Amino acid sequence: MRKQVRFIINPISGTRGKEAIAHLIPEYLDSERFEYDMVYTERSGHAAQLAKEAAKEGVDIAVAVGGDGTVNEVARSLVHTDTALAVIPCGSGNGLARHLFIPINPIGALKILAECSIETLDYGLINKQPFFCTCGIGFDAFISQKFAEAGKRGLMTYVDNTLKGGLTYKPETYHISIDGEEQTYEAFLIACANASQYGNNVFIAPAASMNDGLMDVTILEPFNLLEAPQVVVQLLNKTIDKNSHTRTFRCKRVHIHRERPGVVHFDGEPMECGTDIDVELINRGVHVVVNPEEQQLTFPLFSALTDIHDKMVQEMVTLRDDFLQQSERIKRINSELLNKLKI
Repeated sequence: MRKQVRFIINPISGTRGKEAIAHLIPEYLDSERFEYDMVYTERSGHAAQLAKEAAKEGVDIAVAVGGDGTVNEVARSLVHTDTALAVIPCGSGNGLARHLFIPINPIGALKILAECSIETLDYGLINKQPFFCTCGIGFDAFISQKFAEAGKRGLMTYVDNTLKGGLTYKPETYHISIDGEEQTYEAFLIACANASQYGNNVFIAPAASMNDGLMDVTILEPFNLLEAPQVVVQLLNKTIDKNSHTRTFRCKRVHIHRERPGVVHFDGEPMECGTDIDVELINRGVHVVVNPEEQQLTFPLFSALTDIHDKMVQEMVTLRDDFLQQSERIKRINSELLNKLKI
């Protein structure tokens, strides 16, 4: 029996058009194995409605064609149903697709869809709102709100808001209960991750897995401006958990209390919330088409650049120490000369 596939296409999400995808589908989906149709979203929340209808009709696979917001809308309507989620990423960050090693180009993503390898994965809830990659509070939620308010999308808009926001954002104090154990932290951000990254290969929880029944909580404590470049590099090379300002935990649920209401985010979408936030992990609640040959790839060029960076930092530290030693030596000599002149 052929599998029924419904493509749920957001025509305005992300940074590029989706027109070519309709022409590519017949080439990469075998008509003897699949039958498909396409529907287009018309407004915010429409993808969730279309995915709910697909699940009710018994469609085998609902394909989210769009950005992380579209993926979240489709996925949240498929939890605890027999309909599987597939992703053709066409957004700005593409966090879930990148975590699952779904190619960013439509042809590669269609080839993965044609493989039809389906796994049952975890998802999370933040104050009952489903998320599939990450949710958070603090700076990342602040940036998600600025990004949503921006007149245009894309990586450069995100980078611009991040750089501007980082200069003015003030950390807050949070009272956190992780599986019943209470702690108080002053934090720049608190991220609860089902998947490893926000998107754009920015890894906030490098070791996170979507099938281990646990979420990875990353607490990034305040750091100074001189330390910011190191934080950025570690977010990109999957070592933020090694930063001295980072605290990490694995748990099934966490309660966060803050002093005043504000914004939180789920999969990059901002949401106003009160002073109390509950996050929990739901084990194996959504069927997802995955890349059956996924590998933790380390690209030689990126590795080389990382090595060069590390060596440069080491050299800079050495030069700084030498400079400080020479400065102390010069001060000592000047002091001795002054004493001799007084005599």
